[in-house]
Amino acid sequence: MSVHVNHIAREVALAGTWSGTPLDSITLEYDERFRRRIVLNCDGGTQVLLDLPEVRVLRDGDALVTDAGAMILVRATPERLLEVRCRDRQHLLRIAWHLGNRHLPTEIAGDTLRIRADHVIAEMLRTLGAELVAVDAPFNPEGGAYGHDWSHGHDH
Repeated sequence: MSVHVNHIAREVALAGTWSGTPLDSITLEYDERFRRRIVLNCDGGTQVLLDLPEVRVLRDGDALVTDAGAMILVRATPERLLEVRCRDRQHLLRIAWHLGNRHLPTEIAGDTLRIRADHVIAEMLRTLGAELVAVDAPFNPEGGAYGHDWSHGHDH
């Protein structure tokens, strides 16, 4: 079965490195922004085949560059997150270690951390003395070690 699309995007322009008016936009949650090849139905009705050489995370503000040179703006859907606030830098580092030890995607947002809402992790963080605030915001966790944006394991 083949799908006819009018646009093919084979590269991504990173947020802050491109300008101009995009042809359209695509709004996706974090898990939906981990892509290599997929047909995307954009917010304004444009259909584009994303055909990247390798899997990557699309970040809020990035643009998919079509073969014709048009830009499709990537928008991150606000998600239910927990903002983790700590007493001081040492406490922040300790909390970050515990989140990393559990391989949880974590966003560093100034002097706070953001994770997806999870009642089990929330209880652990409260036990460790963190203050938690529920927020709805785009989720852009740190890229993983060894040059990967996100992973589930220890593939080196």
